[in-house]
Amino acid sequence: MIVLLVAHLVAALIAPVLVARLGRVAFAWLALAPAAAAGWAAIRTPEVLAGAAPTELLTWVPSIGLELAFRLDVLSWLLTLVAGAIGALVLVYCAAYFEEDEPGLGRFAACLVGFAGAMLGLVTSDDLLVLYLFWEATTVLSYLLIGHRPQSRSSRSAATQALVVTTFGGLAMLGGLIVVGQRVGTYRLSEVVATFAAAPIAPGDTLLVTAVVLVLLGAVSKSALVPFHFWLPAAMAAPTPVSAYLHAAAMVKAGIYLVARLAPAFADVPAWRWCVLVLGGATMLLGAYRSLRQHDLKLLLAYGTVSQLGFLVVLTGTGTPDAALAGVALLLAHAMFKACLFLVVGVMDHATSTRDLRELNGLRASMPVLAVTAAVAAASMAGLPPTLGFVAKEAALAAYARADAADLATLAVLVVGSMLTFAYSARFVWGAFWDGPARNAEPTHVHAPGAVLVGVPAVLAAASLLAPLAAGPIDTALLGYAGVFGEPHEHLALWHGLTPALGLSVLTWLVGSALFAGRAGLERAQDRVPEVPAAEDVYRRIMRGLDRVSLEVTGASQRGSLPLTLGAILVVFVALPGGVLVATAPWGELSLRWADSAAQVGVAIVTVIAAVAAVRARRRFRAIYLVGVTGYASAMIFLLFGAPDLALTQVLVETVSVVLFILVLRRLPGRFDDEGSRGARAMRVGFGVAVGAVAAALAVVVPQARTAAPASDGMAELAVDYGGGENIVNVILVDIRAWDTMGELSVVLAAATGVASLVFLHRDNVARADRRVREMRARRRRALGRGHRPADGTDGTGGRTWLVGHEVHGSGRHSTMFEVVTRMIFHVVMTWSLFLLFAGHNNPGGGFAAGLVAGLALVVRYLAGGRVELRSAMPVAPRTLLGLGLFLSAGNALASMIASGDPLQTWIFDVPVPLIGKVHVVTSLAFDVGVYLVVIGLMLDVLRSLGSSLDRQIEDEEHRRAPSAPQPVGGRP
Repeated sequence: MIVLLVAHLVAALIAPVLVARLGRVAFAWLALAPAAAAGWAAIRTPEVLAGAAPTELLTWVPSIGLELAFRLDVLSWLLTLVAGAIGALVLVYCAAYFEEDEPGLGRFAACLVGFAGAMLGLVTSDDLLVLYLFWEATTVLSYLLIGHRPQSRSSRSAATQALVVTTFGGLAMLGGLIVVGQRVGTYRLSEVVATFAAAPIAPGDTLLVTAVVLVLLGAVSKSALVPFHFWLPAAMAAPTPVSAYLHAAAMVKAGIYLVARLAPAFADVPAWRWCVLVLGGATMLLGAYRSLRQHDLKLLLAYGTVSQLGFLVVLTGTGTPDAALAGVALLLAHAMFKACLFLVVGVMDHATSTRDLRELNGLRASMPVLAVTAAVAAASMAGLPPTLGFVAKEAALAAYARADAADLATLAVLVVGSMLTFAYSARFVWGAFWDGPARNAEPTHVHAPGAVLVGVPAVLAAASLLAPLAAGPIDTALLGYAGVFGEPHEHLALWHGLTPALGLSVLTWLVGSALFAGRAGLERAQDRVPEVPAAEDVYRRIMRGLDRVSLEVTGASQRGSLPLTLGAILVVFVALPGGVLVATAPWGELSLRWADSAAQVGVAIVTVIAAVAAVRARRRFRAIYLVGVTGYASAMIFLLFGAPDLALTQVLVETVSVVLFILVLRRLPGRFDDEGSRGARAMRVGFGVAVGAVAAALAVVVPQARTAAPASDGMAELAVDYGGGENIVNVILVDIRAWDTMGELSVVLAAATGVASLVFLHRDNVARADRRVREMRARRRRALGRGHRPADGTDGTGGRTWLVGHEVHGSGRHSTMFEVVTRMIFHVVMTWSLFLLFAGHNNPGGGFAAGLVAGLALVVRYLAGGRVELRSAMPVAPRTLLGLGLFLSAGNALASMIASGDPLQTWIFDVPVPLIGKVHVVTSLAFDVGVYLVVIGLMLDVLRSLGSSLDRQIEDEEHRRAPSAPQPVGGRP
């Protein structure tokens, strides 16, 4: 199963490339992925039907018990066959449906294949949390597929609507799944179902009942039940293959699957039963009624799909063996006939450029094969023999014909809904192929469809027609699921004799025929029915209200005022954590040790003095320096507690922070603005004291309130055994918590890109500076004959100057001593950074600290010679270093997997080197090198953004103030 999921992922990743190279033919090759899933399920059929339920397990996040657990029982086997087989057919259909110049076809192909993989993961997952991940993956991919044509307003609106509704339901479902998993003590789906099937939920267990309703909310929103039914018809703005796959055979079946999967556990819960019967029955009637009013064939099928989904929820959620058997049989039949009908509509639209049944005429003569295909599929939808739809619907009617009064009421709803289904099925076939706007109207002009477009729906129609011949084997296979509820009284068969179910079927056909015959009068009667608020209108009013509220809240709280924003954050921090501390902290049981040595007291006094002085400072630079003192004092605290690695990192981070603050403060006034009234100052002091008190209280209370063993227990030994190093801090970063570090690297890269994008919004200032440097050098070379000193790094006689960029400052803007010292120490500092990099696994250092040291060396070069000198010191684009660093980190994970290890696993070698002895080598050094390059790239990006760019702005302002003066080409620090 995991291999198949990876195959779908790979197919989705290469889909844009295949489409770009092969055109729409690439869809046929991409169909191999879902076809392989269906073939694999077919091969495992004997094993599944024997009750073996093949499983696969891969530990993902052991600390929280998250596992990639997959299980193939009868229900997941059936859904895998449906999603895989129909997915493959739809992809083949796409190869003939789309034009070669269709915009975004590669992205569409990737999303469609990815959706097939997400459905495979969803129906085979045996872990509640992993199931939810695949659930949300289908939501996101369906959003992209529905909105395939972003230039269409209806497509964008429908995609957003589907995303909002299904995401809302998904989040509610997540809350319910967490409550259920925590109550059982495991998130293994099969164990959760078995637990509640053996010990049903007590009626008074409000928390669990609420959780069940939340899970059901996710299912009904996904399957478009009332009141969430409106998103599915709107989604018909998507291309027809999307409608055929997502909204007939796959996505909406996810909700049905979840109901069927959890019914053995929760069907006896009254809240579950009432939700399933009421919402399912109402959806069946409403969808069928609305379908009779549609003239667009896709909308007619869409509302019919809504109706059938309500029917399926009733059957699969009832919790009896007969209803369960009928439900899974109808699920299979519905996937066949509804996907077929949507594809038929796609062929008609492709051939005639219309889907309006009021404009279609004479298509049965020009497309006879398609007419027969549509008639067979519609017959299955209407429940006519000898189709699989008839077999399933007769089993459904029989399941409720022998029941109590409540089930008889449900039976009445199902019969009425089936009558309406017959009527709109007949209306579809007659209006599309037999009827016309007038008897003497000209036949609709048709472009002959290709064999693929006609053949794919014909295959599905043939399956609907031939499947009843195998009703016995199908019944035997599906009993593996229905038998969980008990032994059913009825079984699937094409002929049961003269039974009440057959009588109800005949009644359905007769009344449905009468409704179809009187369709004109029925339409007029429907037009006279008073309009009631539609669910979609309610949704739009809610969304407009939310937009309005968000605007009001944003306008009130986000006015661009830093004090207001910071004040809101601090108030929340003091009110919530502070309030909990005051109310619940065991203050009388706490122990407090003020200090271990006089040195700690001295450092604390210095920190307090610096902090108070920073608050009282009136000049910005003085405040920054004083804040830096508090940071260096924190480093001293680390050192006194025996953590030299943390102390080194703190010193480096504080130094970098001070430098960056100073670079930015060049564009701000030297003094702080007027601090306002005494009351405002008192309020700020109060905030500061309150926040400091809460932070200090948390530092005292939290360590003493621990109830579980610290996560760091055993890490000292694990660092040596697992990571091959004695510096536990570095080993945690590159070995034990390497996944976290990789995620942080990605965040750093994104942040650096964002900063650079904001600073270089209008133009590439670095490139402009380089052009100006080249122009300056050309002018200086032309002026050599007049005794001018060149600025190309030479002294005019071929000798090198101390710094390439030293002359860009202009007269009086540079320090010769600083330049000399910079040239002398730069390479020493860079060498030291390399030492920290290679020694960090066992001694203080590591990639992060080493990168900061190298970055500070670049800072010194920039301060001494400006941006030209920075360019000379590191003539590499920041994006290159950032990308290479992330590539090395990810490549280390891939290399470990290639070597048959776990991702990011460390391999330890002791290599004998002549004259030196054994050299201790760990493969995680490559990961550390990646961290090193990312930090250098970030520092270089920040220097070029906050340094060089601001230099350019300062020079432009000076040039505007003195337009006759020559403009410098470098920047002052």
